[in-house]
Amino acid sequence: MKLALLLLRLLPPEISHFVALNALNFLYKSNLTSILFPYEDASEPFKFKSLTFKNRLGIAAGLDKNGDFIDSLGALGFGFIEVGTITPLAQPGNPKPRIFRFPGQGAIVNRLGFNNKGVDYLVKKIKLRSFSGILGVNIGANKTSEGQKRIDDYVECFKKVCPYADYITINISSPNTPNLRSLHQEENFLPLFEALSLARNETKYLNPIFIKLSPDEGEQITTVILAATKKFEFDGVITSNTTVKKDNLRYSGQLNLDGGLSGKPLLDKSNELLKLAHSHEPHLLKIGVGGVDSKESFNSKLEIGASLVQIYTSFIFHGPGIVKKLLR
Repeated sequence: MKLALLLLRLLPPEISHFVALNALNFLYKSNLTSILFPYEDASEPFKFKSLTFKNRLGIAAGLDKNGDFIDSLGALGFGFIEVGTITPLAQPGNPKPRIFRFPGQGAIVNRLGFNNKGVDYLVKKIKLRSFSGILGVNIGANKTSEGQKRIDDYVECFKKVCPYADYITINISSPNTPNLRSLHQEENFLPLFEALSLARNETKYLNPIFIKLSPDEGEQITTVILAATKKFEFDGVITSNTTVKKDNLRYSGQLNLDGGLSGKPLLDKSNELLKLAHSHEPHLLKIGVGGVDSKESFNSKLEIGASLVQIYTSFIFHGPGIVKKLLR
């Protein structure tokens, strides 16, 4: 397994990602996953609303944007999977290169920009899944959408995925879509939240809705968003998305590292946001994500207020074995 991971690192990041996930799909279809990647899950199930998570570990949005690998990821033992971010129309994302790996620091910088095949493609893939665990869908807006059109994008995605999603995440915090983080401003997120609240009532969607937050906003803005999340009776927050701040990342100044930083250097910053969210709104459910690559960092999220935890970067660097490491 270590040799395979080393060989994958020799490939450009996006090619490596494609090869690794398709290899995982091959192993799943060949009934080899449980043989090659056995895991011991000593976790107690976690229940929220009508949902039962077999354990508290999930895969974050971004790894499987289009729902192509739901079953193969589910076979590894995750308690839940979040797919997306999805937009109404397919879009290629930002120009390449747009992913930069720092294995020695357990970090990745990406500026993908919501590259995906569109919500209709995702819905088709979800309908075909065999995975019986909890499936969340992360939704966003197309790059060219502005103003009311951007709100309409979220509503369109919401209405199309709600019949199939165990929960829905509203992504207002990616740093890689122009002006998306302006949705952290009250005059922008309030109309969005109101439109999504109406969509929830129209569709009679009873499952959880989460807001994914940026770790780069100040306490004042964050607390206003938290209060609005509670006011509109959304269920919780995901803390956090990637950060544009790279103070604790060692790299050559010649690199253009615009984009979001994930992995170990994000742990403290994402935990600060998690603590803030829990102190202000203890009754909102929190999903902690950012920098989890050990049992210690996994537990740190649970100890400061998270009910569920997601991983992304550590899965890329450590492979499926990370699931056993965190759940044993």
